[in-house]
Amino acid sequence: MIDKDIQVQMEAAAFRGLIAHLQERTDVQNIDIMNLAGFCRNCLSKWYMSAGKELEQDLTYEQALEYVYAMPLPEWKEKYQTKASDEQIALFEKTRPIHAKISGHN
Repeated sequence: MIDKDIQVQMEAAAFRGLIAHLQERTDVQNIDIMNLAGFCRNCLSKWYMSAGKELEQDLTYEQALEYVYAMPLPEWKEKYQTKASDEQIALFEKTRPIHAKISGHN
């Protein structure tokens, strides 16, 4: 059995790895991740902010977004976000029931 402190460190490292990967993959649009997996960078930001609040950290959603995106969200959108197609939007609506549930945000 893994020591609880080591497990938390491993989970944190895995989360940082996921964030780093998504920061590198600016070609991957949130709507595609959402349609496939039911969560996206914004969900990760909300989970991060929620965890901070549980630990009594004063963290805004904008700060959480900037952590996940490695830049302010408006800048990321300007540089990397493309317009969603009608097909992407339709799939987004179809998969909405299985999108991530985030306390205080759904």
